[in-house]
Amino acid sequence: MSNSETPHVLVIGTGSIGERHTRCFLSTGRCQVSICEINDDLRNEVANRYPVHDSFSSLDTALQHRPDIAVICTPAHLHVPMAVTLLQQGVAVLCEKPLSVSLEGIEQLGELVADDDAKFSMAYVMRAHPLLNEVRHQILSGDFGQPLEIGVVSGQHFPHYRPAYREIYYTDRATGGGVIQDGLTHVVNFVEWLVGPMTRVAADCDHLALPGVDIEDSVHVIARHGNVMAHYSMNQHQAPNEGQLMVICERGTIRVETHRMRWQVATEPETPWTVHQLEPMERDDLFVLQAQRFLDYVSGESKTPLCPFEDGLQTLKCNLAIMHAADTQTWVEV
Repeated sequence: MSNSETPHVLVIGTGSIGERHTRCFLSTGRCQVSICEINDDLRNEVANRYPVHDSFSSLDTALQHRPDIAVICTPAHLHVPMAVTLLQQGVAVLCEKPLSVSLEGIEQLGELVADDDAKFSMAYVMRAHPLLNEVRHQILSGDFGQPLEIGVVSGQHFPHYRPAYREIYYTDRATGGGVIQDGLTHVVNFVEWLVGPMTRVAADCDHLALPGVDIEDSVHVIARHGNVMAHYSMNQHQAPNEGQLMVICERGTIRVETHRMRWQVATEPETPWTVHQLEPMERDDLFVLQAQRFLDYVSGESKTPLCPFEDGLQTLKCNLAIMHAADTQTWVEV
């Protein structure tokens, strides 16, 4: 990192998530932000919409201005080579999910991340969520005993929330598309953070309803995280934007409703849920929290990233195993 008081953040790729990172890093008031985007119209739109420090049409040109931090928001097949280039030049990297679409180049990236001076984190933003952090704290406290089963059911209407999905990476697995690599990967990463790595998986997926694409928009998964049994269901076409997580422990059951910002616990039969309600959040709030945490990590205020390289790699292996299990209709070891 440079000696300047205000770090220089370069957001690479200014599609939907890149624009959000631009806006949310600016909202911290702790950095100056530049953007890099090969699409001239898109780059100019975002540059005109926000008080960015500079805008660039190529990564090579942007790197000549020596950013301290880069946020990689390009299609997933570009993540690893970009991260390698950035780390080789001493730039701290926040990489959008998933880490990649294959294991190609992962060994070289891992060697660079392992350097004592390197700063790298995956942008699995659920780890910044106050509600999910509170639930994780409760479960790790051991008050309810060991987790035995986990169930996740969630969905949203992609045409409403991501209207450009037909023209972006989402249309092809090779660029990080489909519900498994786009939406489900967030949930799997969080559950792994909660109970440990996924070890075995079976899955079914299909394109059921999303107009204009033929990539899978719905997925059902059954899995093992060691001794913990898990099931996941997600689609990207239902009307309500809702998600529910159930964690059944030895001495209690926890129900998390992210869309209601609350978690509930029941410890005895025929007794009501005990409700814990948190303050509502806007979606940007979550990404501002993630940006704050990454800035803390780069400055040394926090010693560890929210999602280290090793955790991102483990979730990438889950993505690959889930897709393989669905395609072959077999159980797959992760």
